[in-house]
Amino acid sequence: MGIHGLAKLIADVAPGAIRENDIKSYFGRKVAIDASMSMYQFLIAVRQGADALHTEDGETTSHLMGMFYRTIRMVENGIKPVYVFDGKPPELKSGELAKRTERRAEAEKQLREAQEAGEEESVEKFSKRLVKVTPQHTQECKRLLALMGIPYVEAPGEAEASCAALVKAGKVYAAATEDMDCLTFGSPVLMRHLTASEAKKLPIQEFHLSRILQELRLTWEQFVDLCILLGCDYCGSIRGIGPKRAVELIREHKSIEAIVKHLDTKKYPLPENWLHREAQRLFLEPEVVDAEAVE
Repeated sequence: MGIHGLAKLIADVAPGAIRENDIKSYFGRKVAIDASMSMYQFLIAVRQGADALHTEDGETTSHLMGMFYRTIRMVENGIKPVYVFDGKPPELKSGELAKRTERRAEAEKQLREAQEAGEEESVEKFSKRLVKVTPQHTQECKRLLALMGIPYVEAPGEAEASCAALVKAGKVYAAATEDMDCLTFGSPVLMRHLTASEAKKLPIQEFHLSRILQELRLTWEQFVDLCILLGCDYCGSIRGIGPKRAVELIREHKSIEAIVKHLDTKKYPLPENWLHREAQRLFLEPEVVDAEAVE
């Protein structure tokens, strides 16, 4: 999920932090790619109608086709990718994972109804909502990358956090993912749409953290608090506080703790057992790969 509405907020209030480039602009650049996000994209996008691609035996191949051809495209344009795979999800993510399980159950019910009614568009829509990256998909993609001679690393925790660590250490130019929380983890440069289909003709978007902080007039720690207020994978947010209001509150009070002291909690009730401090620690001090050990 990432951070609710962050891309739009940055486009609205810090547009100078976003650059758009063609893939050819990255010749010679090393890029850390969020592998799990990429596999999820491929399983949704590389399809035949409502169904993922399969072998004659029924084995899914969409993730392999997507990873093979998108990686080839990057290499042909001079990009040196290093894929980063998720490790164990943090305990704080258990609530978000439970919500996803509930949404999948609802989608399964809606898919059955659409199939019975013969509604092809709805069948395709709900089929995509059931897409899930499995351990088998992950192992198959690692095997493919090894055969292609493309490096990959296994993160101890969230892949986005380790991607950010590789950028901060100067090992790669940018982190490539659709999850905006890579910026919250401190990546100096985030790239979106790098692994999107060529047919979509989407320009690659670069988000520059230093410029975001400059235009929002926030420190990184305050930006982390802003992202928690917007809504993240690790704790609830305060209902009724939208993106623009969240920016105003952080600018005025400097931290979530100070905001809470001045907030009318009857009008804006706090989430029950709000784990915002734990989420702060996770963003500011995540468990990541040893960047110096990565060639």
